[in-house]
Order: sequence, then C-alpha cells, then structure tokens
Amino acid sequence: MKKAVASTNNTPKVNEFMDKLDHPFKAEVQAVREIILSVNKNITEEIKWKAPSFSYKGYMVTFNLWAKQYVHLVFHNPEVVNIKSEILEGHYPTRRMVYFADMKDVKAKKAALVKVVKELVKVIDKSK
Repeated sequence: MKKAVASTNNTPKVNEFMDKLDHPFKAEVQAVREIILSVNKNITEEIKWKAPSFSYKGYMVTFNLWAKQYVHLVFHNPEVVNIKSEILEGHYPTRRMVYFADMKDVKAKKAALVKVVKELVKVIDKSK
C-alpha cells in the first residue's frame, strides 16, 4: 500500500490556523507542535482532519481537536505499532494515541514524545 506523502511544508498555513484556533488547550497544542517539529528538520506540517498534521516521508501524526477535555494525538503511520513507549495508547492495527491532560502533562511527557518521534523517523527511514 502506497503512503501519501506531503510535498511541502505548510507551516505558514498552520500558523494561521493556530492563530484562529478556539480550543481550551490551544497553548498545549502549540507546545506539542513545537516539540514534534524540533525532533527533525525534515518533519513537515499541514492541516489534515481540520488540525495540525505532521509528515516525514509520509503521514506520521495528527492532532484530533474534536476532544475538548484533553489534547489528543493520533499516530497514524503504521510503523508506530513497532515502537514501545509508555505514552502510546491503544492496540489498533495501524495507529496509537497519545493524550495530554494539561501543560504540566505536556512537560512531563516531552522526553517520551521526542523519543517516540525519533524512533518513528528511524523506523520510517529503514522501511523506505
């Protein structure tokens, strides 16, 4: 199955989206966004599912902004199932979830999130 690949980095459009975002955890979403982008200079972003979405040689992870009681990340690159981390939840065949309760939780899970994204980049590189 061929994976969709984002061709350009749409950070200006994502910045505009974030400026207009009305979400109780907007600051946390922005903090998580910055963490993900800091992991690898080749990670790009765009808007998918009406939320910031990140790609590296194909889709990696997207926010689910429908939830208003926490920050919800959906790691929808199938390679994520090969990564072990205490922050990855769910046993879906091709995806894992990460949840953040508040800014304190974002800070507490930052190192684990960085590790997951780094490992996912590494696994994607091996599979390409």
